[in-house]
Amino acid sequence: MKIGILQTGLVPDGLAAEHGQYPGMFERLLEDQGFTFQSWSVVEGEFPNGPDDADAWLITGSRHGAYEEHDWIPPLEDLIRAIHASGKRMVGICFGHQIIAQALGGTVAKYEGGWAVGAHTYDFADGPRTINAWHQDQVIDKPGEARVVATNPFCANAALLYGDSIYTVQAHPEFDDAFTEGLIDQRGRGVVPDALLEGARAKIGTPLATGEMSDQIAEFLKTGKLT
Repeated sequence: MKIGILQTGLVPDGLAAEHGQYPGMFERLLEDQGFTFQSWSVVEGEFPNGPDDADAWLITGSRHGAYEEHDWIPPLEDLIRAIHASGKRMVGICFGHQIIAQALGGTVAKYEGGWAVGAHTYDFADGPRTINAWHQDQVIDKPGEARVVATNPFCANAALLYGDSIYTVQAHPEFDDAFTEGLIDQRGRGVVPDALLEGARAKIGTPLATGEMSDQIAEFLKTGKLT
């Protein structure tokens, strides 16, 4: 099964040599799940021909806002709607979660409560899961067809399910502690309040639900069902 990865952001230069780009992080997250991968850097204007270029799709995170005016965002929204209409399955993570919601009628905005950085715990149907987060934007109003399948007090729409074709998550199951700490040092300073950065650093080493999220995402891409 071929997964098409739509890359919507670039890893900071100081972290890319060690950690690679975002598509590689998802390939590592899903490396034992039987997939092959092809990626398109839509943030740099590289797009597939259409939904049939892959069996299922995944949209990465980004430093950009879904509501910002970039040349690549309108065609990405068109592609999202085309994939949805095709019935092919699609997963969105962080910015991917947000841009899918926006393309399908939801609203994305900077959350008045501020930033979520580092390990956060979310209530899923099968219990709590702790995942690294890095965002200020949120899906404020979800599309009508979307159902909330994970939440916490800070992020009401932490994961959304659109029938059996789209599953999106606000947090970053592909971020390990080393990458998160790198973001704290290289992207967070002067952007995220210092107290939040130090609080996130203090939680480095908290057990993460990486395996559970890998299995859940893989099962959804294969079957349209959540484990």
